[in-house]
Amino acid sequence: MTPRTLVASLMTGLLLTTTAARADEVPVAVAANFTAPFNQIAPAFEKATGHKLVASFGSTGKFYAQIKNGAPFEVLLAADDETPAKLMKEGAAVPGSAFSYAIGRLVLWSPKPGVVDEQGAVLKAGGFEHLALTNPRLAPYGAAAVETLKALGVYDQIAPRLVTAETTVQAQQFISSGNAPLGFVALSQVLKDGRIEGSSWTVPAHLHTPIRQDAVLLNAGQGKAGPLALLKYLQGAKAQAVIKSYGYEAPK
Repeated sequence: MTPRTLVASLMTGLLLTTTAARADEVPVAVAANFTAPFNQIAPAFEKATGHKLVASFGSTGKFYAQIKNGAPFEVLLAADDETPAKLMKEGAAVPGSAFSYAIGRLVLWSPKPGVVDEQGAVLKAGGFEHLALTNPRLAPYGAAAVETLKALGVYDQIAPRLVTAETTVQAQQFISSGNAPLGFVALSQVLKDGRIEGSSWTVPAHLHTPIRQDAVLLNAGQGKAGPLALLKYLQGAKAQAVIKSYGYEAPK
């Protein structure tokens, strides 16, 4: 049984055994790069199901530590596929409940026109004092950025100029504030109505490990209608249309 089928089966079984409709309040841990699409998806989900989402946004690495320490999240929308797999293996999430809800894209971005060229040659040319990225030990977008720099053969020369953020949102703030003139963020953060303000280079996918973002049902959400409804909704056409509009690729 596939994770998609498992979620549908669990949801159907729960609805059949519930004699009266009950709205849940669902605590959700959401990867920072997914903030904008989640904030658009949440109201539509709540209107369609009656369940209320209580979201916390942050780094997947920190969420992992919080969940292991007893944080009462019921669903995790991770920025990778390794953390949900690890939580299932360690008994903190429901086995077989994880699935990819989005494939992330990395972008080198500056809010100023002309700073980043469309081929990313600025990385080899240098000429900048700092470059922002998320902590590669905590965030897959940071790890993908490091992989990209190494694939281009420029990591060693740029490493002393790297400014490390805890989340992709903080990395974007570093760039927007001018603390770093450019940096790596998620495409979803800077894509607005199909356009990117400033200058950017969308990193070719072959330069880094695919950023598979998985959702997983945590133990605290097992047997509850709200968390299962959210997992099912994320796989539906309406949610996927929103996700794609922010530059994510559809899971295969």
